Amino acid sequence: MSGPPIGVFSLFRLPLGYFQPHDVLYVFDRESHIAGLLRVERESSRDEWTVVELDAVGGLDAGDVRFRLVQHLLRDGAKRGAVRFHVACADADDNVELFMQAGFMRYGDECVLYRPPSQPLPEPMTDEAAARKGIRPVTPLDAIPLSRLYSSVTPQPVQRLEDVRVHDWERQGRDWRVPRSSLAPILRFADVEAFVQQSKGGGKDGTQLDGFVQVGVAKEDQPHYLKVLARPDADIVPLLRYSLGVIAARADADRVHRLGVLAPVRTYESPLDRRLEEEGFASVATVTLLMKETLVRVAEPRLVPAGVR
Repeated sequence: MSGPPIGVFSLFRLPLGYFQPHDVLYVFDRESHIAGLLRVERESSRDEWTVVELDAVGGLDAGDVRFRLVQHLLRDGAKRGAVRFHVACADADDNVELFMQAGFMRYGDECVLYRPPSQPLPEPMTDEAAARKGIRPVTPLDAIPLSRLYSSVTPQPVQRLEDVRVHDWERQGRDWRVPRSSLAPILRFADVEAFVQQSKGGGKDGTQLDGFVQVGVAKEDQPHYLKVLARPDADIVPLLRYSLGVIAARADADRVHRLGVLAPVRTYESPLDRRLEEEGFASVATVTLLMKETLVRVAEPRLVPAGVR
């Protein structure tokens, strides 16, 4: 059985019961009627806030209502110690222009790929077969290899903006957002697991990784989730099939056949998008990634060799 077409922004409209304790909701009141709302998810461990929903009642001043909500978010977030504000939105209806007017910086685009439930998931891979492919669960000792993998596939300007540190990679779990994606704050998961695929040669120190994946099994009527990092020259088809098999094993049969799987891929992560398409995924949306920092970066003084002139 196949479900209705998936539109990524339909996922933004979640019932109030889906809200988490760390979510913040702002509303724009006009004569005792709600004319707009803005919802953010707070990442307390990194003091980063992500805009999940922004909307205003249709009207001539809907754009002004949205802009005023964003301005209020920035003021209130700064008072509460927010270091960065993130948003992912379609480049339509002046969305990007609105956030850039509020001081956000555009730093990338992300393609959202979807694998429909009409395509059966592969059978779960046995532990022995996974071990032969170098696939295993992530451990805290993988923090440095994961940081190296991230650095190998992420442009320097993006690394500087996202400021993902080694100890951030030590914490993989249900509410963790490293690596970032446009979908992680929207979907609600029953379970999130992380796996790596080790390089055959292991690199110079034997710890090199070819790929990393977060697998999110949905707990609501929303698609399941894959977030993959992979070296461009690596064969990560075994890791993709292993991840789809994990979803088949963790989710009940009815949910597997109704929901499908979403996978966000940034444009600079090619050819990962083609590997996913070969496994039954297809593009359904493209979103623009924007961020605003509240901290001022100051270059630290450093010692340099003395010279004679």
